[in-house]
Order: sequence, then structure tokens, then C-alpha cells
Amino acid sequence: MYSHLMKSNPFEVCDRGSKPLLLDGAIGSYLQQKGFLTDDILWTTIINHISPDIIIQTHLEYIVAGADIITTNTFRTNPTSLLKAGMTTASDYVKEAVDLAKQARIGNKVLIAGSNPPAEDCYQSTRTIDYNELEMNHKKHIDLLIDNSVDFVLNETQSHFDELQIICDHCDRNNIPYVVSLYILDTLKILSGESLINILSFLKDHDVTAISLNCISPNLFLNIVGSIQLPERWGYYLNCGSGHPTDKIITCGIQPDEYLDSVKKSLAYKPVFIGSCCGSSPAHTKKIREFLDGQIYS
Repeated sequence: MYSHLMKSNPFEVCDRGSKPLLLDGAIGSYLQQKGFLTDDILWTTIINHISPDIIIQTHLEYIVAGADIITTNTFRTNPTSLLKAGMTTASDYVKEAVDLAKQARIGNKVLIAGSNPPAEDCYQSTRTIDYNELEMNHKKHIDLLIDNSVDFVLNETQSHFDELQIICDHCDRNNIPYVVSLYILDTLKILSGESLINILSFLKDHDVTAISLNCISPNLFLNIVGSIQLPERWGYYLNCGSGHPTDKIITCGIQPDEYLDSVKKSLAYKPVFIGSCCGSSPAHTKKIREFLDGQIYS
């Protein structure tokens, strides 16, 4: 299954002082802004099937805005979510989503990140599935993303230590390029209770392409980056929503100009990629692109 893989670092172009790559922004909440409904279990998975042209258009909007990386709409195509919704196989759903990103990429030089979410709800402290189900979920979803030729797996909003162990061990063992993106509480701990410092120490022992923070507020983000030793290759995409991350309807609460203030402050810490999360839109990506292209990098 993995014999075709050549382990590479898609962020290598960011090393030696060059500008960070630009990750796209929100998909789900942006589709809400376009008038689409989201499902409590499958989020925006069904839109891949009922309105594929809208997904392609969304990817293209981010590409036109200047994104170097687009993210597959696979945030809830993982086996656990599909089984909960009464569906028995994830392969068709993952293939469909990755194919839409590939169609958007035609003629454009961008990377495709395969989104692999937590097995259950992102902000759920207590799990309802057992370890075997957890392991099956991540291994299967990651394998499907790789089999459909994403450039790397973006394990996003991860906040449980056992899930991190499963993801890292599986990707390391099978030579899979992957990013781990963490969701951190105000206490600087993940949901399962481990401190950010301890998690970063754990990740240093694994062949992670880059380590990221996502879906946290700009204020918490700036507090974190100013107070800890950051990994050599790190990135972020922050919550731009107006309410709480668990809100079912997410609207923009941090406008592009305001978000750019956080981006400017972050550059001193040399991130290898920058994006935006819930509540954002291609307008945020465009604002960051214009700013980054106006900078001089050594």
C-alpha cells in the first residue's frame, strides 16, 4: 500500500528564511455563509455529493486569493462519523472529496492537504468509542487520504493524547508525510489533560512534517508563541468566529485586517505556514497573501 510513497517535506521551501506557505481558510463555516446547511454529525460531507461544483468553486476561491495549500473537505468523512450517521464505508466519500480538490488544482501549483479530524467531536473531552475503534478510524482515514494522493495528511484540531500516538505511530511506520495541528485550552493543555509542553516534547520524537495550532483565538495564540520554545517547523490557522468554537452556526468575528495584525506579530517566530480557521473566508487569505508578498525575506 505504501511502497509508492517518497517521504518529503512539503514545507521545505519555507526553510532558510523564505516566506511561509499560505494555507487556505475555513470550508464548513464559509459554506454556511453561502447558505448551505451543515449536519451535526457529517458537517459538510454531503455537500461534496449534492453540490460538488460549490466545493470546487470554494477551493478555487482560496487558490485565486493566493493559497499555496488547499484542504480537502474530509473533516467528517472519517469512519467513526460515517458509521454514526448510518453509513458503512468511507472510501467513496474520501475519494469524492479529494477528487474535487484535484479538479480545483488543475492548472494551479498548490499542495493538497488531506484533512484528518479527531475521531469524534473536536471539543469532546470524554470519548464514547473504545481504543480499537479509535485506532481503526485514524488508520483507515489516513490510508484513504494517502491512497487518493493527497500531498500530506493534516491531522487537525487534535486534542487527545491517545489519538496523537496512533496518528504519529501509523504515519511514521508507513512513511506518510503528515502535520499534527493541536487544539489547546486556555490552560495550555489539550482536552485529555496533557500540557502543551509535554505534547511538543512527545512530537519531537516523531517524524512530523510540521506542528501546528488551530481553532484557537488570536489572543491565546499570541500568548502561546510568546511564552514557549516553538518547534523548528510550525504553523497555525486561528479561529475567526464571532462566538464559541462549539457554535453550530459560525459567523465571522475577526475581519481580515484584524486577523492580519496577529499574522504580522507571528512572523518574528518564523512559521512555515499560515492559514485561518472557522469563520474565515478567502478575504482573509487574500489579505495575508498581499502582506506576505510585500515582505522581504532573507
